[in-house]
Amino acid sequence: MLTTLPDSVIERFIDEDVPYGDLTTHLLGIGGRPGRIVFSTREETVLCCTEEAARVLQKCGATITSSLPSGTKLASGTVFLTAEGSAQALHAGWKVALNLLEYASGIASRTGRIVEKCKAVNPALTVVTTRKSFPGTKRIAIKAIIAGGALPHRLGLSETILVFKQHTAFFGGLEAFVDSVAELKVKAHENKIIVEADTCEEALLIARSGADVVQLDKIAPAELGETVAALRSANPNILVSAAGGINEGNAAEYAATGIDIIVLSSVYFGKPSDIGAAIVPTLTKQ
Repeated sequence: MLTTLPDSVIERFIDEDVPYGDLTTHLLGIGGRPGRIVFSTREETVLCCTEEAARVLQKCGATITSSLPSGTKLASGTVFLTAEGSAQALHAGWKVALNLLEYASGIASRTGRIVEKCKAVNPALTVVTTRKSFPGTKRIAIKAIIAGGALPHRLGLSETILVFKQHTAFFGGLEAFVDSVAELKVKAHENKIIVEADTCEEALLIARSGADVVQLDKIAPAELGETVAALRSANPNILVSAAGGINEGNAAEYAATGIDIIVLSSVYFGKPSDIGAAIVPTLTKQ
C-alpha cells in the first residue's frame, strides 16, 4: 500500500527550492565536478520517502547507487541512500531530498513507536490517523503513517460515514438521530456506520442503535475501561474507538482499556527525524 508521489509533486518540490538554478554553485564554478551524496540516520528511525528522495536526486541529474525502502527500521548510523553525480546535481537535490526524508521519517518513526507500544498490551488493536495532517502534505503524511504500521482513519469525506454531534444537531440531537441508524445502514450496505460520543451515556445509546462503531472522544482511560465493558454488554458486535488527545505518552494506557481502535493526529506533528547528508567530491578516472 506504500505508494509513491507523482512526478508533478516531485517536480513542484524541486521548483520551490531551485526555481532558477543554484547561484552559489554556479559562482563557485564547481557545478561540473563529480561527487557523491550519502544519507544516514543519526538516531533509530523508521524510513519514509526514500523513493521520493531518490527521484528528486535523479530529476536533478544524479544517479542512485543504493537505497533502502520506506518502512525499514534502522539503527543510528546506518547509511540508507547514496547517489553520484555532478556537484550541480547533488546540491540541487540535497535539501529537497533531506527535507522529505526528515519530515516523513519523523512521522513514520512516531507512528512506529506508538503502534509498538499499543500492540504490546493489546495485539488486536488497530492504530489509525485522522485527516488533520497539515494542508498540502496528505500524500506524504499517509505514506508515512503506513510505513510506521498504522492506517488512515479516513482519507476524506467521500468514502466514510462518521457522524459527529455537528451532524446530529440537524436531527434535533443524538436521541433523535439514533432512530435513523437502521435506515442509514440500508442505504449504505458496504459502509460501516461510525458515530461519535462525548459521554459514556451517549456511547451506550449509540451501541444499542445498531451502529457499527462508537467513537469516544476525549474520555480518560480509567472511565473508558469501564465503558468498554458496558458497551459490549449492550451490543456484543460493537467496535469501540477512542479519539482525542492520544499521543505517544498515553497511547498504551488507552490500548489497555480493551478498545478496538485508537484514532490520533499527534503523529503528524513533532520533531523531524535526525538524518545526515554528506556531499563529497570523487576522484575522476585518469
